[in-house]
Amino acid sequence: MPPPVTRAMLALYAGASGDHNPIHIDSDAAVAAGLEDVIAHGMLSMAFLGRMLTARVPVEDLVSFRVTFRAPTPVHARPRCTARVVSVDPPADGSDGPRTARLDLTVRLEDGPVTVRGEAVVRLRDTGAVPAPPH
Repeated sequence: MPPPVTRAMLALYAGASGDHNPIHIDSDAAVAAGLEDVIAHGMLSMAFLGRMLTARVPVEDLVSFRVTFRAPTPVHARPRCTARVVSVDPPADGSDGPRTARLDLTVRLEDGPVTVRGEAVVRLRDTGAVPAPPH
């Protein structure tokens, strides 16, 4: 599970990503925009999902990864990332190559809404084992 979102995390992510939109780092700007306080960058939540995936699947086996942003993640929120295997498919080209698993991805705030929904396709190694979904 990712750590709680802190102001320091948002400032560091802004510096690393180059996204210095004030709603992510300046409380006054966030309030002026109609928010209660600063919110996390959407791509930070996607990064949390990416870390969850690559902790279980070698990055070279990550075939695709996409998300949609559903709700803002406020400062101090506790995001939880989950993945669910929805299918295991034979190679698209009909070869004897490795199968793939299609995963539904979610970031949900503890005691709150789903903030990100997504999908990933991962290549399965010769064992044919489906990667264990995170808890």
